[in-house]
Amino acid sequence: MRLSIVVPCYNEEAVIDLFDRRIRETLDSLAVDYELCYIDDGSGDGTLERLRHLTRDRAGRARYISFSRNFGKEAGILAGLKDAAGDAVVIMDADLQHPPELIGRMVELYRAGHDQVVARRGREGDKPVRTAVSRLYYRLVNSWVDVELTDGVGDFRLLSRRAVDALLAMPEYNRFSKGLFSWIGFDTVTFDYRNAARGAGETKWRFGALVNYGLDGMISFNNRPLRLAIYLGTALVAVAGLYAVTVTVLAMAEGPDVPGYVTLLVAIVGLGGLQMLMLGLIGEYIGRIYYETKRRPHFLVKETSASRILTARQVSPVGRVDAR
Repeated sequence: MRLSIVVPCYNEEAVIDLFDRRIRETLDSLAVDYELCYIDDGSGDGTLERLRHLTRDRAGRARYISFSRNFGKEAGILAGLKDAAGDAVVIMDADLQHPPELIGRMVELYRAGHDQVVARRGREGDKPVRTAVSRLYYRLVNSWVDVELTDGVGDFRLLSRRAVDALLAMPEYNRFSKGLFSWIGFDTVTFDYRNAARGAGETKWRFGALVNYGLDGMISFNNRPLRLAIYLGTALVAVAGLYAVTVTVLAMAEGPDVPGYVTLLVAIVGLGGLQMLMLGLIGEYIGRIYYETKRRPHFLVKETSASRILTARQVSPVGRVDAR
């Protein structure tokens, strides 16, 4: 079999050499033909230069694609899946939190007939607050979305060729890979592994990015928030109608009651805030439709290992470009 390893990279200069050494040691010990597909997601440090060095003179075994700017990890995964030519594809991060040594286990399970082999990390070393929030989030999101998202399961997985083709058949612009992996189905098996620390460098996932990623998961695979807005609006209309009837009856029985400023103010502020929340929710869905209709490419490529080799061969000894 031929195995493709897709590795999205963003500012991983400090760890990319160590990762490359460990991944090659692991793959060389397996009875597979392999290729490394590095995706530089517009890094601002020396990641691209390191990738040029690591892929030099390794034609057929390692190559890279470099974006014109930072397009995000989802674009990096998509570019890697498009570039991968193997019978099976492994997606993993370059920070060594996805241990390369687990690839052997993935290959064994793939050969047993599974289309998706998923590595689920434990929560060892995570802060208790983060663990609690994560578990609460997954319970909430799984009660809403149309696919199942599992706590601890990320992008680290092996995909068969037909699973990769199924993912590439979905050209949507707003991609949420966790949901897409679950949506395509196929035979899936999951195994656990201990949480690993980064090999070097700092995490790129800040609090704001995690919140945005969580919101993507909430609304990417369902329209239930919109349905909830209908139910909530109906309930508020019913409450308002009941309140109006009550006030009318009391006014007829006891005469008009001038006091009521606080009740009116609370009602206006509360309902106004709720309306803004619902408009924001509707706007989020409309915004996604807006981006989909533009049909812009998911990413733009600045440089690849193949184009760099071609450019080097076209340059004459005196520094002029060969017109041929």
